[in-house]
Amino acid sequence: MKNTADTSKSFEKEVQELFEIGAHLGHKKNRLHPKAKSYIYKIINGISIIDLTKTVNNLTQAKKFLNETAKQQKIMLVVATKKIVNQYATEICKNNNLPYITTKWLPGLLTNFSAIIKNVKHLQELKDQKERGEWDKFVKHERIKLDKDLLKLEKFYGGLLDLNKKPDVLLIIDSKKERNALIEAQKNLIPVVGIIDTNSDPNQIDFSILINDDSPSVLQRILSELVSAYVKGRESVS
Repeated sequence: MKNTADTSKSFEKEVQELFEIGAHLGHKKNRLHPKAKSYIYKIINGISIIDLTKTVNNLTQAKKFLNETAKQQKIMLVVATKKIVNQYATEICKNNNLPYITTKWLPGLLTNFSAIIKNVKHLQELKDQKERGEWDKFVKHERIKLDKDLLKLEKFYGGLLDLNKKPDVLLIIDSKKERNALIEAQKNLIPVVGIIDTNSDPNQIDFSILINDDSPSVLQRILSELVSAYVKGRESVS
């Protein structure tokens, strides 16, 4: 009975905390996706109010899935190019040694992985050459060009240096923003955990978490919880 009570209190606490940071505020009624209606508590002054009890239930299921995914030593790729959260996503992924894309989705990453990964390998080669001092033999303008090439590759492929095979699951923020990533994942039968808003179709995503995705604090909290669940699963194995 105690465990049930504790779980209930934890659930209520999560709902309350999300409410306090505005996670319940969806888009205007005219931007509400028809298939997202079941996640709406009510419409107030033309604004869709998200039912946070459903959000927390879905978040719990997504965390369990990611935890099990990590225990099975499967790879999660975080895709978060949305400007209000991409810097935070970069930091949390770096801190937890997770592959990530936070600048721009690379067309063909999943459907033509072997070709894309060549650029990642080239980036690693340039980094290794620079660290070994192999650029010292070049004249200044040649070193400047190499640095520019390195920075350009780092910008787009830096988050994929540890990705040696196709990811087993995608964690995306805003399925409308990451539409191409979602399409490629579906074609490759890769499950997707998605943080989305009321203007998106939750049925397109395996594990959809409906919240206010225009709030940096909300996105940071949900992303942190999902990453933490995955990392805990990984650590339990190692």
